[in-house]
Amino acid sequence: MKKSWWIAALALVVLVPGMSHAALRIDITKGVADPLPIAIPDLPSNNEDGADFGRRITQVIANDLSRSGLFRPLDKGSFIEKITYPPSMPRFADWKGIGAQALVTGSVTVQGNDLKVIFMLWDVLGGQAIGGKEFTAPKSSWRRVAHIVADEIYKRITGEEGYFDTRVVYVAETGPARRRVKRLAIMDQDGENHQFLTDGRALVLTPRFSPDTQQILYMSYARGKPAVYLRDLASGREEMLGNFEGMSFAPRFGNDRHKVLMSIAANGVTSIYEMNLRTRQQRKLTNDSSINTSPSYSPDGRSIVFNSDRGGSQQLYVMDADGGNVRRISFGDGRYGTPVWSPRGDLIAYTKMQGGRFYIGVMRTDGSGERVLSEGYMVEGPTWAPNGRVIMFTRQERGAQSRLYSIDLTGANERQVMTPIEASDPAWSPLLSK
Repeated sequence: MKKSWWIAALALVVLVPGMSHAALRIDITKGVADPLPIAIPDLPSNNEDGADFGRRITQVIANDLSRSGLFRPLDKGSFIEKITYPPSMPRFADWKGIGAQALVTGSVTVQGNDLKVIFMLWDVLGGQAIGGKEFTAPKSSWRRVAHIVADEIYKRITGEEGYFDTRVVYVAETGPARRRVKRLAIMDQDGENHQFLTDGRALVLTPRFSPDTQQILYMSYARGKPAVYLRDLASGREEMLGNFEGMSFAPRFGNDRHKVLMSIAANGVTSIYEMNLRTRQQRKLTNDSSINTSPSYSPDGRSIVFNSDRGGSQQLYVMDADGGNVRRISFGDGRYGTPVWSPRGDLIAYTKMQGGRFYIGVMRTDGSGERVLSEGYMVEGPTWAPNGRVIMFTRQERGAQSRLYSIDLTGANERQVMTPIEASDPAWSPLLSK
């Protein structure tokens, strides 16, 4: 199947040979107090058109790495050595002299409507190459090239997958509180390539990506009552998933794109259902008289976390994928909701409500190790980056606009994710280059 309608073809041509194993490494298991100083000179070219792309590509790389909180791109005005076309072995003493510990070099060559981009990552203190790749891509995909290079740098130095070559779908909001217009919108993780997917005539909530990034699930009032819809991103075609007696909401894909979870409220009971998108067969997973909602599969598809008031207050529960073996996992003060399983499978993120405040936190899958990452007048709806290191969520302080924020798993580096208008309900895509 074609990877995605908005992704131009990007071909990895060759892994640059002759590199050593990375000696330079950031240990991010306990957080990083001092970001790694990295030099990212403009990628040179044999003509001005290519040089312009080189400048733009390096700026995106620097922005990606800087926003992660783990890297500190150095001021280009401090560079001693000028990287030329074609690039040669760096003069490491010049880069040590300005405090760089890592260096990115390479080149851009224009080939008709395509770009050939070469990059090399160097350990300055060790005086050796630790990464490098060569890409051929359409000119229109220059931003994707930059994100993929940033992911490669992140991976080589931290030992973990990056998350820059991703997109975010969210709810864009305008208008007064009582007449709020809510539209689906989609953008790159850095806020670029922004576009609206719906026109605002129907209220929409809780968009969620499919594992292959080709489709999104969301709740819409398009036909008068809340129902779950499936939208194909390539064609823009949408369809309602089932004509249920009650309202359907809180959808989420499984670890393949053929299974989805949702809640259906009918006759005073809210139950969790699984639907097979191939056959449209439904299976009821909860069978009690309480409110059961916000289901999320574990990455291996064997378990589901959800919130329920079956114990008298809204708490988190885990059950087997067939609905059996239900056990409560949240036991702290307050109410818990919107749980979502980490892509790594080791943690569950959640929203907590206590004492008139909201909290974004994480806990282990058995409920132990609960940790609050952020709090505020209203913070809610966490979504994981595909590497399981960063969480995005909605923040709205009293009297202020609703905006998206991201935060590192350690609780550090909280920052706003830029959107053109107010925003809520983010969902992070899987890594596009997988």
